[in-house]
Amino acid sequence: MDNRTEILDLRTALSVLRGLKGQVIETDVEVNPEAELAGVYRYVGAGGTVMRPTNVNGPAMIFKNVLGHPNASIVTGLLASRERVGILLGCEKEKLGKLLCECALNPVMPVVTEQPAPCQEMIYRAEDEGFDLFKLIPAPTNTPVDAGPYITMGMCYATHPDTGLSDVTIHRMCIQSKDELSIFLQPGSRHIGAMAERATELGKPLPISISIGVDPAIEIGSCFEPPTTPLGYNELAIAGAIRRQPVKLHKCVSIEENAIANAEYVIEGEIVPGVKMTEDKNSHTGFAMPEFPGYSGRASKECWLIKVKAVTTRKNPIMQTVIGPSEEHVNLAGIPTEASIYHMIDKALPGKVTNVYAHPSGGGKYMAVLQCRKEVHTDEGKQRQAALLAFSAFPELKHVILVDEDVDIFDSRDVLWAMNTRFQGDRDIITIPGVRCHPLDPSSAPEYSPSIQDVGISCKTIFDCTVPFHLKERFVRARFMEADLGKFFAPDGSVR
Repeated sequence: MDNRTEILDLRTALSVLRGLKGQVIETDVEVNPEAELAGVYRYVGAGGTVMRPTNVNGPAMIFKNVLGHPNASIVTGLLASRERVGILLGCEKEKLGKLLCECALNPVMPVVTEQPAPCQEMIYRAEDEGFDLFKLIPAPTNTPVDAGPYITMGMCYATHPDTGLSDVTIHRMCIQSKDELSIFLQPGSRHIGAMAERATELGKPLPISISIGVDPAIEIGSCFEPPTTPLGYNELAIAGAIRRQPVKLHKCVSIEENAIANAEYVIEGEIVPGVKMTEDKNSHTGFAMPEFPGYSGRASKECWLIKVKAVTTRKNPIMQTVIGPSEEHVNLAGIPTEASIYHMIDKALPGKVTNVYAHPSGGGKYMAVLQCRKEVHTDEGKQRQAALLAFSAFPELKHVILVDEDVDIFDSRDVLWAMNTRFQGDRDIITIPGVRCHPLDPSSAPEYSPSIQDVGISCKTIFDCTVPFHLKERFVRARFMEADLGKFFAPDGSVR
C-alpha cells in the first residue's frame, strides 16, 4: 500500500494501522502516566536499548483511559517498528534511508493556511483561570526517578531572529510549573539552540511553538541534522516531499509564530533570554529521563526556560510520547542518519555503498553498517574511505561495520557471520582516537580511559568485514537452488 499521500496527521496514520493485523492495540483500562504507562509498553513493544526483557517490533499502543486526563488518550510506539515506519511512509523498510535522502534533495516547502486549524479547536490561554500545564498536557514519566513529566515528541518550531528562516526539531521538555517548561538544548548542535543563543545576544525572547501528535513523516523528517540539513533548512520540507504535498502551518493564537495545523496539541510560548534552570528542580532525583543509550541521564543544570502563553488542542486530543531508549527513538534518529550517510558517500563514491543501516544497539546514532560493492581491483580500500565519509556525514557516529553485498545489513546474525568469517582483528580494525562524538555515551569520559581528554570525545572505530577483492572467489556463500515455493505454500503462507 502506498500511503505517501493518504496520511496527513496522527489520526489518519492510526486509521491505517487499525486496518492492519498486529500493528496497533488499544486499552480502556485506566493507566497512570507516571511510570506505569512506560512500564507496560516496555513489554509490549519498546525494544531498542530498553532493559531486557522487552519486545522488539511489537505493536503501537493507545491508552484511552489516562488517570487525571478524562478527555485525552496517549499513544506510544507508533514508530517503534521499522516495518511500521515503512507502512506509514509508503516505502519498503529496507529502502527508508534512500527515500529520505531523495526527499531531502527534493524538498517541498510548507505553506501557511488561513483555513480553520484542527489544532485550535480548543484554546486555553495562560491568563485564563485554572490554566495548568500539568492538567492540560498528559505528559508521562518513563521511570519513577524522572525529573518530571516529559514532552518527548514535541515538534519545536521557531524562526531565526536575523535570517527569518524557520526550523523544526525535537527536544526533550519537562513541565516545571503551571506555565513553564524546561527545554534541553545541546550547545552548538541543533538549530533551535542556535536561534535561542542569537535571540539571547539580542536580548529578545524567542517565540516557539511545540506541536505534538502529527504526521509521522514530520516526526522522522524533523530528526535530520547538519550537514544534510544546515541551519536555515526547514525539515518540514522533507515531510512535504514524502507526502508529495506541503505541510500546512497555521498562525499561533498568542505568539508571532506558526504551528503545525493538524497537530493534536500545540504549546505556544517564548524561550526566555539568558535564563537557565535545573531540570529536576521539583523532584530532586538527580536524573532527567532514560536516554537513547539505555541509561537514565543526569538532570541538566543548564536547561532553557519556556514561558508558556497558550495551549491549543483538537477535541479529545491524542498525546504522543516515546520511551527514550526504545526502538522508536532508534528509527527517529537512525533512518535520517542512514539518509545522511548514504547521501554523502554516494556523492563521493557513487555506487560503492549500496545501503546503510543505523543499528538499534547504538540508538540509531552510534553504529552504522555499510553494505559495500567491490567490482574491480581498484575498489579495494574504497570501503574504508566510505567509513571515513560516514563519520563526516554524521559526527555522532562512533562505530562503522563494513560488509559485502551478500550480507543482509538488517540481520545482526548475518553481520556477525561476516565478522566471524571475513575479519581479522590485527588487520581489519582501524581506530581514530580523540574525535568528538556524543556526550551521552557514558564511556566517552576521561575517567573511563586516559586517552579521552574531555566528555564526548571517543575513539571512532572501523570494523572492515569485507573480503579483500583478490580473495573474493574463496568467499562465495553456498548457493542453493531457487525452488518454486508456490508449489508447496499458498499465497497466505499456509502449507498446501
